[in-house]
Amino acid sequence: MIYMTSKKLRVLMLIFCLVSFATFLLRDPSFLLSPFQNIINGPCRCHSCIWDPEEEDPWFSERFNQSIHPLLSRSNSMLSDDTYRWWLWLQAENSPSNLSAVMDKLFQLIPGEQHYMDAGPSRCRSCSVVGNSGNLLSSHYGKLIDSSDFVIRINQAPTQGFEHDVGYRTTHHVMYPESAIDLQNSSTSLLLIPFKILDLEWLTSALTSGHINFTYMPVRPRITANRYNVLVYNPSFMKYVYEVWLENHGRYPSTGFLSLILALHICDQVNVFGFGADQNGNWHHYWEENLMSSAFKETGVHNADYEYNVTQLLAQKGKIRMFKGI
Repeated sequence: MIYMTSKKLRVLMLIFCLVSFATFLLRDPSFLLSPFQNIINGPCRCHSCIWDPEEEDPWFSERFNQSIHPLLSRSNSMLSDDTYRWWLWLQAENSPSNLSAVMDKLFQLIPGEQHYMDAGPSRCRSCSVVGNSGNLLSSHYGKLIDSSDFVIRINQAPTQGFEHDVGYRTTHHVMYPESAIDLQNSSTSLLLIPFKILDLEWLTSALTSGHINFTYMPVRPRITANRYNVLVYNPSFMKYVYEVWLENHGRYPSTGFLSLILALHICDQVNVFGFGADQNGNWHHYWEENLMSSAFKETGVHNADYEYNVTQLLAQKGKIRMFKGI
């Protein structure tokens, strides 16, 4: 009898506890959600995000401007007079075409809507920005590079024969007319960085008639790419990168640095590979014999040292992860 009474008492106590807990939850359901509240209400779904307004570093917050979209679209194709003049100065043309007419023709061929405007607490987009430094050789970074949602490669960037070190996936291939190559996969986005109006005209020509085969040097008249996956870097964003991130060092930013700052604005986590010199201090491409160790660095228009210092500072502040190879 005593045993039955004790058992019933335990059951009654359990029921009482469950009812009390349920009543508490009905009054304050946030109790169960509190461990995940930072993820749910945070700027992205990742464990850590590039942009976090509540824990922001002053140096980074002064530079990170989300009001300027990195990619060109119909809605932002009208450049300010100041941006237009700056952009024309980069690679000056004798008689540039009418920009509005060139843009209209281009956006009849490629998509004109805005891209990657989906930032928010439900997104966790990882990106690999893959440079072309010789420090990638024997790095064994291939699988890590390919594991990102976006894999951004720059200029020539061959992968065949180098997969173990550089990976094989490419979601975005950054180029300009003078560095253009054919894309092997129709799902890869060609991302053109235009340094002049003629570059936009070349893009239209390269996807259609092929009538432009010279800019300031011979260029490919045609390229293989899916026109529905073509993107164009915004000159306004390019000017912002030059003035704000590089503080006017060099004549204009390199394609590598432009790709890095693009990733900061369209990704939530950024891993950077193949930037800087190798362990011997040589600057060269991973697919080339190192005959001229400084030729890769000394282009005359970019300040490679300043760009690399900013890249390292971003890594030190935890905004990117930088893999320096060997």
